[in-house]
Amino acid sequence: MKIVLIGAGNVATHLGIALQKAGCLVLQVYSRTEESASVLAARLSADYTVVPDEIRRDADLYIVALKDAVLRQLAPVLAKGREQALFVHTAGSMPMDLWKGLVERYGVLYPMQTFSRQREVDFNAVPFFIEASSPAELELLRMVAARLSPKVYEATSCQRRHLHLAAVFACNFANHMYALSSHILEKQGIPFEVMLPLIDETAGKVHELSPVQAQTGPAVRYDENVISKHLEMLADEEPLQELYEKISKSIHHLPLSAVPVNEGKNNS
Repeated sequence: MKIVLIGAGNVATHLGIALQKAGCLVLQVYSRTEESASVLAARLSADYTVVPDEIRRDADLYIVALKDAVLRQLAPVLAKGREQALFVHTAGSMPMDLWKGLVERYGVLYPMQTFSRQREVDFNAVPFFIEASSPAELELLRMVAARLSPKVYEATSCQRRHLHLAAVFACNFANHMYALSSHILEKQGIPFEVMLPLIDETAGKVHELSPVQAQTGPAVRYDENVISKHLEMLADEEPLQELYEKISKSIHHLPLSAVPVNEGKNNS
């Protein structure tokens, strides 16, 4: 299978390298930025272009890993003259049907993971969510995804939007909390690394317990004595103070009855 990568950001970079390691042939990389396109193309021993009209027309699969707004803008341009090829995007929040009417064969190849250029990703642990315009395309995407990971699932566009929303809470918002923790510690001259064992244990617990069952801290029992002292300490940072109070109330008001029946069980 001959593949063209549209995009050269974090997702495209990790995906391109993984595809190459899995024995797939990446013919070309497209990016609007020549530096990023040339760097990724060099790593993949592929051609590159920054001109949409110069994107090859002989590929079997076009994997589009672009920001949502750019994806919508470029989709018609990418499809022109390539209507018989299979086009997929990698976005969690975009519907599959954005390709409808532009190409005959289309789908989604969504790797649900956080990608940073500085860190390698173990694709064996990455769940892929696929969707396609027909059963034949779905099986083809399943074959491609299975070369990268044993965790391949079907998901509708609606399900994928909710997966993406949940991922924002679990990953992006959680990481922002680390940043705020680091900010508080820096003001006291304490290195953030002292938090790493706590972070690791917190993340490890949800492999065995549901997140609600794993929750600890003053907000669970709403210990007003501790919470009030913490709010006083944040008096000079009103946005943090408001955030602390809102999250504490959210934790306290999320009842154990909200835990799905299949959560909280050991997967072994």
